[in-house]
Amino acid sequence: MTTERGEADCVVVGGGPAGAVLALLLARKGVRVTLLEAHEDFDRDFRGDTLHPSVLELMDEIGLAERLHRLPHSKIHTGTIITDEGPTVLADFRRLRTRFPYIMMLPQKDFLAFIVEEAKHLPSFELRMGARVEGLIEEGGAVRGVRYEDRSGEHELRALLTIGADGRGSRVRHLGGFGQVKTSPPMDVLWFRVPRQAGDPEGGVAYFRGGVGIVMLNRGSQWQVAHLILKGGFREVRAAGVEALRDRLKSAAPEYAERFDVLREWKQVSMLSVESSRVVRWHKPGLLLVGDAAHVMSPVGGVGINYAIQDAVVAANALAEPLRRGTLTEEHLHKVQRQREWPTRLIQALQTRIQKRVIAAALDPRNTFRVPLALRLLLRLPVLRTLPARVIGLGFKRVHVER
Repeated sequence: MTTERGEADCVVVGGGPAGAVLALLLARKGVRVTLLEAHEDFDRDFRGDTLHPSVLELMDEIGLAERLHRLPHSKIHTGTIITDEGPTVLADFRRLRTRFPYIMMLPQKDFLAFIVEEAKHLPSFELRMGARVEGLIEEGGAVRGVRYEDRSGEHELRALLTIGADGRGSRVRHLGGFGQVKTSPPMDVLWFRVPRQAGDPEGGVAYFRGGVGIVMLNRGSQWQVAHLILKGGFREVRAAGVEALRDRLKSAAPEYAERFDVLREWKQVSMLSVESSRVVRWHKPGLLLVGDAAHVMSPVGGVGINYAIQDAVVAANALAEPLRRGTLTEEHLHKVQRQREWPTRLIQALQTRIQKRVIAAALDPRNTFRVPLALRLLLRLPVLRTLPARVIGLGFKRVHVER
C-alpha cells in the first residue's frame, strides 16, 4: 500500500472544542494548519454542551458571537441546589460584569460544525475527517508530524508542530509517552434526557436528597440530567433494574416524577466514568498537548470545554508568529503551559475539594445533606456572593484573543 505524504505548518489532532477553535485561530493568522478528526462526524451523545461567559466573550472578540447566538440554544442564568432544607441559589450569572451573563446550552456537535464551517473559508485550513493517528514522526529528538489512516489508506503528514487535542483518552498523549498525575473522584455520572415543560425552572437545578444526587440542565424542550452515583457503583445500579433507578430519581425530585417514567431501557442511559488528571509537562520538542489531552476535568461546574478553549486561545496567541516564520522553539510551547497550568491546577483542586467534601457527603444515604455553612455565609455577603458565578462563568484567569 502506498503512503500518501503531505505537509503543514501545524497539525492539530482532535476536532473537539480545543482543536477546532485552535485550528480556526491559527488559520486566521495565516498558519497552514490541518485538523485531523478520528470520527466521520461530530455527533456524539452527551458531550459537554455548556458555553460559559468566558467562551462567549472570546467568540465576540473574533466576531462570531452574534452568529453563534442564531443557532438554536437555551440559556442558564442561575444555578440552584435543592435539599431537604429548600432551594439555595449557588450561582447567579446575571451579577457578572459581562455582555453574556448566562451559560449558553448548545449541542457540542452544532458548536463544532459552526467553528469548522467558519474555518473552511480560510485558504490555510484543511480538515480531514475519519483520520485516525497511528504514530508520530520523530527525527533528531523532535516530533515532526504524524502517521494516520483513513478510508483512502495510509498517510504521512509532516509539520513543524503537532498539537494533541484529542480528549481524555488522548492517543497523542499515549504515543508521546506523557505521564499523568491522577486523582480519584468519588463519583461517576449517568446521563439521560427527560421532557421539559412550560413553567419549569429556566436555570440549572441540582437535587441532593436522601443520598441521591441529580443535576438537571435546561436544553429547551428537554432536561439533560446527570445522576451522580458512587464511584464504581454502576454495576449495582444496573443490577437493580431501570424501575429501581426511576424510583431513586423520583425520591430526590418528586416534582418531576412523571418525567422519569420515560426511562424504560438502559440504552437511554450513558455512563461517564469521572476522571481528573493532568500531565506534568504539556510539551516536548515539536509536540504540545492542550485541553483534555493535557488535563482531564471532572464534570463539576461544567468547565471542561471552557478551559480547553482558553488553552486554544493562549496557544494561538503564543504560537502563530513563530509557526509562520518557522522559528518555533520549545520555549514557545512552554509559554503556553506556563500561562495555563496554574488556572487549571486551581480549578482541579477546587473540584477535588467539592467532590470529597460536598458530593461524597451528599451521596451518603446515612446523612441528611445540608449546604455547607461556609458556603451559605459566603452567599449572604454582597462582596463575595458573586464569587461562585465568577469562578464557574469566567474562570480564575480571563484570556483574550491577540489581534
